[in-house]
Amino acid sequence: MNYDTLSPDPTESGPSGDPRPNPASAEPLALRVRPPHRGVGPELPGTAEPAERADAARNRRRLLDAAQELVRDHGVDALTMDALAKRAGVGKGTVFRRFGNRTGLMYALLDHSETQAQEAFIFGPPPLGPGAPPVERLVAFGRARLLDIEVTGELHRAAELGSSEDHFSSRPYLVLKTHVTMLLRDAGTPGDPALLADTLLAALGAALVLHQLRTLGYTREQIGDNWEALVRRVAVSPEQ
Repeated sequence: MNYDTLSPDPTESGPSGDPRPNPASAEPLALRVRPPHRGVGPELPGTAEPAERADAARNRRRLLDAAQELVRDHGVDALTMDALAKRAGVGKGTVFRRFGNRTGLMYALLDHSETQAQEAFIFGPPPLGPGAPPVERLVAFGRARLLDIEVTGELHRAAELGSSEDHFSSRPYLVLKTHVTMLLRDAGTPGDPALLADTLLAALGAALVLHQLRTLGYTREQIGDNWEALVRRVAVSPEQ
């Protein structure tokens, strides 16, 4: 995944250094929640230590929750170091020490969003999490993904704008693909589950979804209904 499209804010600076991450590994991986800051963006200031103190982790999560609310309410352009500090009720220096600069904040917020999504579909309650039929979990997965894109879609879209090789071999994408492949296999879907997973995930690409929402004027509910119809056509075997 190429994150060069997430440009730093020239008016806000933190510790120097090349913000670009190394290309994500394309190695196969089991479906699992990634540790924070692994596979999404570079190592961030204050987060490279093997284990974060519990109070530091809570404070970091509080800042990222506030950042999510800011993006949800006012859009990604409103997310600045100053605005986050005011929203979270902390000093601006605290935000800089934690994230380094606006680019570091963007990486951390995208990682936070992806981790929350993964926890929900791996460990959460049904129908998104375990315990529901695989087709129902696929439907819930798509609807949850659409909600996430509606809130932090610009971050996802920017992450997708790099080379396709980097994007489709990145850990975040591979986690989603592994999950969808597993559900298709469990549903007894005919064909190649991994290839079908790529096809289904294309319908949830951030750039396409944002175009449907902002330019074509569809609602998230309409796009979600279309996703459900697509899943039920593709995932259900003819014998069912």
